[in-house]
Amino acid sequence: MLPLWDENPTRRPPVVTVLIIAANLGVFVYEVLLGLQSPRAVDAFIWGHALVPGRLLAGGINSHEWSTLVTHMFLHGGFMHVAGNCWFFWIFGNNIEDRLGSFRFLFFYLLCGLGAAAVQVGVDPGSALPMLGASGAISGVLGAYLILFPTAWVYTLVPWIVPIVPLPAFVFLVVWFAFQAINGVGSLLSGTGAAGGVAWWAHAGGFVMGVALILWARGSGRLRSR
Repeated sequence: MLPLWDENPTRRPPVVTVLIIAANLGVFVYEVLLGLQSPRAVDAFIWGHALVPGRLLAGGINSHEWSTLVTHMFLHGGFMHVAGNCWFFWIFGNNIEDRLGSFRFLFFYLLCGLGAAAVQVGVDPGSALPMLGASGAISGVLGAYLILFPTAWVYTLVPWIVPIVPLPAFVFLVVWFAFQAINGVGSLLSGTGAAGGVAWWAHAGGFVMGVALILWARGSGRLRSR
């Protein structure tokens, strides 16, 4: 399922949402330009800044590998990868930023990405596969959206059924999370923490992190009014 748009207006401009999208696109353009100059150069750039669980845990407390917990969020493996992430983030991120405020939203986003990475590393600590992409952090945004806007309408492209289907957000997001969890369990049964090159547990972990953080923010009165 692909979300196309939601019926959930915002009152304030989504400044941080736009900046994060711009940062992801900017880094991807740099990757493309680097690849045009030298395939080896772009491979070295990606491997140097992607999160590799086995390499991270073997590096020690003072290793520069810990910086990859953040840098991996801004790398992507192809146009569809970055385009899909940015599209999901645009649809769901602006409403969460509207409620949290720009600065809190930035910290929320980064914490969700860190939580997603921690879950993936915990599930497959010896992995030598590079983890890259904003999916884990964006999954946290989806988790927050489920809590704050469960009845908002999300117009969704559902192949093989009806071209466009309006769904309540809780239906779309619960189905989305179930898909991640099922694939995550499948990856464990196959003996790896990732299946088909996708870090399913990072998605699930980021989603749960987003739910937990937004519940804390709501309970502590850190949300702005609609």
